Amino acid sequence: MTEPPPSDDEAAHPTSVADDEVARHPLEPVSTIPSEEPSPLRLAGTALRRLLLRTRIRQGLVRARVGFLPISQAALAAGASYAFAFYVLHHHQPFFAPIAAWACLGFTTQRSVRQVGELALAVGLGVGLGDLVVNWIGTGWWQIAVVLLVAALVARIVGPGALLTMQAGTQAIVIVGLPAASGGPLGRWTDALVGGAFALLVAVFWPTDARRRPRALAVRGTTELAETLELLASGMRAKDVERLASALVRGRAADPVLTEWRTSARAGVDLARVSVGRPWRDELLRLESQAVLVERAMRTVRVLARRAPAVVDHDLSPVADLTDRFAAGIRELTNAVGRGGDLAAARGRLLDVAHDIDPRTVGAGSWHVQALVLLLRSPLVDTLEAAGATPEQATAALPEL
Repeated sequence: MTEPPPSDDEAAHPTSVADDEVARHPLEPVSTIPSEEPSPLRLAGTALRRLLLRTRIRQGLVRARVGFLPISQAALAAGASYAFAFYVLHHHQPFFAPIAAWACLGFTTQRSVRQVGELALAVGLGVGLGDLVVNWIGTGWWQIAVVLLVAALVARIVGPGALLTMQAGTQAIVIVGLPAASGGPLGRWTDALVGGAFALLVAVFWPTDARRRPRALAVRGTTELAETLELLASGMRAKDVERLASALVRGRAADPVLTEWRTSARAGVDLARVSVGRPWRDELLRLESQAVLVERAMRTVRVLARRAPAVVDHDLSPVADLTDRFAAGIRELTNAVGRGGDLAAARGRLLDVAHDIDPRTVGAGSWHVQALVLLLRSPLVDTLEAAGATPEQATAALPEL
């Protein structure tokens, strides 16, 4: 059955018909689903990711700022070496010159002339052997094996450095694998020597501040000594054997830092000796001497930490007080070496402690306690010398036995 056609009134007023339909069939309410709120765990994860991202960006900017000067130096050396080989030696593709300069200098601020010289030798050795092999026996898989074997073995004979061997082998492989460029049979070797020479010039005539790393290590080393003394004093005062054992462990764990401090200062002295004007040489010599003295003091403090647990049943408070004052003097020394400042304040505080280290008054009546007092005298003399006192002055500051 078909529906009847709309009347004239309905056709004339279609909206009224629609309104009637709505009235007969009212709209059902639409259920609104509330938007899901993020859980606290998700919010915490998002905040953590943002924090990590900001931290990584900040750390990256710090690394870029620290590396700007050495990278700029290496870039300048690479460009200058290429220009010299191109315009002076008339090599049309002297790309091994900038490669050698970059390999020798890199992006680190810790450049010793010896290290740069070793890397220059390694690059020149690898490139030279590769050039010889290519001119004698050609290129191929077995030639690469031969040149790598020879270059690496010769590098091991020349020096013990791992970088020396790695660079020699790498450069030899690259030379054999790449087609020969212009410049004659030893043109690439000449380019490598040019790059190494420019790297050495930068290391000698444009040195970075060689005090930065030894100073940082000096702060860490002296801090380790102070914290070991503080832990030792706390253990003696509390008669805590475990705390005394922890002081011994802490003292032993400081060995790598103290060794690196001495090595870094030695490298800085070597750099200052060949650098123009010999900058910072006196401070670097002092830092090297301080590293030896603090390391020696730490060894004696470890002996004290080994002996103390056996006498915890005695009254060790006077020895603990002296040890705490000793640690405070080392803290003053830490501040001085960290900024390269005057050592007088640290020396004065250590001298005050030295005047009171008398086994006849501290621990009188107990030779066990007096033995601990005697053990404190040796590291105090060492640290007094590290604070600028002469050996005679440091020894004279102690009460006579």
